[in-house]
Amino acid sequence: MARGSNTNPARIPALGLRTLALLFMSMLLMYLDQRENHLDGIRAAISAAVYPMRVVVDAPVSFWQWASETSASRDELRRENELLKAERLVTRGRLQQLSALEAENARLRAMLEASHAIQIDVRVAEILSVDMNPFRHTLVIDAGGNDGVYEGQAIIGADGVVGQVMSTGPMTAQALLISDPGHALPVEVNRNGLRTIAYGTGDFGRLDLPGLPNNADIEVGDLLVTSGLGGVFPSGYPVAEVTSVTRIPQEPFADVSARPTVALAQVREVMLIYKTPRAAPAETAAGENSDE
Repeated sequence: MARGSNTNPARIPALGLRTLALLFMSMLLMYLDQRENHLDGIRAAISAAVYPMRVVVDAPVSFWQWASETSASRDELRRENELLKAERLVTRGRLQQLSALEAENARLRAMLEASHAIQIDVRVAEILSVDMNPFRHTLVIDAGGNDGVYEGQAIIGADGVVGQVMSTGPMTAQALLISDPGHALPVEVNRNGLRTIAYGTGDFGRLDLPGLPNNADIEVGDLLVTSGLGGVFPSGYPVAEVTSVTRIPQEPFADVSARPTVALAQVREVMLIYKTPRAAPAETAAGENSDE
């Protein structure tokens, strides 16, 4: 015990000297590094040796940040993709509406041009419903007795004859298409004036001309127009184009078929032809006032 107590005090001065020596060396190294940069190489070597440890320590944090950014970017891309898909659907829907409006505008423009060309009193009407019964081809239009529509009135489209009015109501009217099996229309061949009657067959795309003899001057491609006979349709309106002519020597009549110039199954707007010009509302009111 006495020996241990004698050695401890002897070590205290040695520790103090070593501390002073280390402080002096540190100050000397700092001075030399600041003045002449002798420790740059040592610092670079230490930094290179420590860099792998720094990467290993920083790896979990970097990986977590990368995973978070990747997940956030993927979610953002997914949301943006869904938004773009929705906008694409909305845009396509609007384009469909624009296409429909453009087609309707073209049809109405064609009808107005046709009405100006023939210089008659007409009224454009829209089809409300169509009866697709193969034995009865009728449609309902949005014009009736209040608009001056009358039974037997001729109805045409931009490309030719559509049918005629069967019955009228105050606001609507029912019309019979030329393709109806019970409809017959006096026509003539536009090329030579040959007259006959076109009958409906129950097929929107075919009319029959059963009354032509084998020696009749009619050919495939001939245009059939209204002859004006019967007083319902004015003359000169396109009706159909001849598609087949079959002459049977043993039969007195040829088998002739034609295709309507109007796509009867697709028509959306029609024109009502008035035999006499309709009086304008202002003229009618002026007439009533003068009578009074």
